[in-house]
Amino acid sequence: MNDKNYTVYIGTNYHNSVFYIGVTNNLLRRSFEHKNKLIKGFTSKYNIDQLVYYEEFDNEYETMLREKQIKGWTRAKKETLIRTINPTWKNLSESWF
Repeated sequence: MNDKNYTVYIGTNYHNSVFYIGVTNNLLRRSFEHKNKLIKGFTSKYNIDQLVYYEEFDNEYETMLREKQIKGWTRAKKETLIRTINPTWKNLSESWF
């Protein structure tokens, strides 16, 4: 992570069976919330606690456009995107906590 202010990210569960695409201004905090199921809803219901991809932006508008773009993609295209930075599907937030 660097000093950029906005992040679009992809989270998944242990089996990589479900993707969650989100935007945050604090990826560390948001990853902690997902990991500990602090926010009720989709991510806690489907056990989204693995961070497998993220991109950082200077601009909130660009970040939201990118989120919308990725959400519109097929699962196969999302998997290809993840593999560009994370070929082994490692939990990128694993060492943060």
